[in-house]
Amino acid sequence: MVIDNKSEVSAGVRYPNLGTVLMVEDYLREYRDIPVKIADLKRNLPKQVMHQTLNVILDYLWRSGKLIYGPKGVQWIYSTPEHLKKMVEGSLEV
Repeated sequence: MVIDNKSEVSAGVRYPNLGTVLMVEDYLREYRDIPVKIADLKRNLPKQVMHQTLNVILDYLWRSGKLIYGPKGVQWIYSTPEHLKKMVEGSLEV
């Protein structure tokens, strides 16, 4: 799905807010060990998400390299790089 042209905006494509994107990310990260069917994902999210909105979120996560599509569903694949984990561990929280 490409969301670049303005005709899709008038066609009713719904854009997610940040809270919705983070909710989907958190769910997929929690169940990262198994592929999740899109229908199951929609059913098990804490809040109801429209199908078009969920597709926009999944497309964004796929393009950013955080999940993959497979024959059994979508699966979270992103892992925080080690150098970032070490940097955060030694930092001072303000």
